[in-house]
Amino acid sequence: MSRLAQALSQSEFVVTSELIPPKGIDLEPLFMKADALHQVVTAFNLTESHTAKMSMDPVAVGHLLLDRGIEPIVQMTSRDKNRIAIQASMLGAAALGISNIVIMGGDPPQNGDHPEAKGVFDLYSSQVLDAASALNAGADYMGNLLKGKPAMNIGAVVNPGASDLGAEIENLHRKIAAGAGFFQSQAIYDVDALATFLDRANTDAPILAGIIPIKSVRMARFMNEKVPGIDIPEHLISEIEAAGDDSERLAETSIDIAARIVREVRSLVKGVHIMAIGWEDKIPAIVQRATN
Repeated sequence: MSRLAQALSQSEFVVTSELIPPKGIDLEPLFMKADALHQVVTAFNLTESHTAKMSMDPVAVGHLLLDRGIEPIVQMTSRDKNRIAIQASMLGAAALGISNIVIMGGDPPQNGDHPEAKGVFDLYSSQVLDAASALNAGADYMGNLLKGKPAMNIGAVVNPGASDLGAEIENLHRKIAAGAGFFQSQAIYDVDALATFLDRANTDAPILAGIIPIKSVRMARFMNEKVPGIDIPEHLISEIEAAGDDSERLAETSIDIAARIVREVRSLVKGVHIMAIGWEDKIPAIVQRATN
């Protein structure tokens, strides 16, 4: 059983984070972040061509992190692979010792750096979960038997701030039925809205609430306008605005807000998934302040 799977099954409050594989083969900056954070982070998501921008395969990065004693969670998207290729990637990851995967659709190719690329989207996320569960049971998606089966800890994503809450809850339960054992959520800024979602969802599945530190008023406005399911309240934007242009004061304010949200969600969820987006060095302070 992976360290993450053990933590999810126990009383421990889980912290995961996210690392973006490079466009190229220089992994030293990623390794430095992982080495600095692995004492406070249970496992690290490795994105698969984040925002549809081509980057190194996360399975390769995950294997190299394991060599450093650091636990990876490999993202698997349906954007770039058909059902044959994505099952092959899962088996390859398992053979390399990677047991944590999280499944999602992925950003459309036209949003990335290869806008003429054709999106595959052969399977919906719940169908990819079906395929992963089948592999765990010893067969492929079509029922053909495997020679040796993996033991993957399968995760998925959820958006508590979705505009159609009923559809999102239905999708959550569809993913659970397909074999999702844990969930990482879109960024949370309204804890009351999260509580409402969880009450309506009525599930015991472990959920890790997404945390994205607010770096600037501009970033907050952009996410509110462009990112589905994110609604940063005006009072938080005002706090960031009051910090002014001083970078240290702004960072301190952002850390305080993130830590406050973590404290407020602790009684509601199994843990948090911190997506620092370049502010990985702020994660220890967020976690420390959230527990004080």
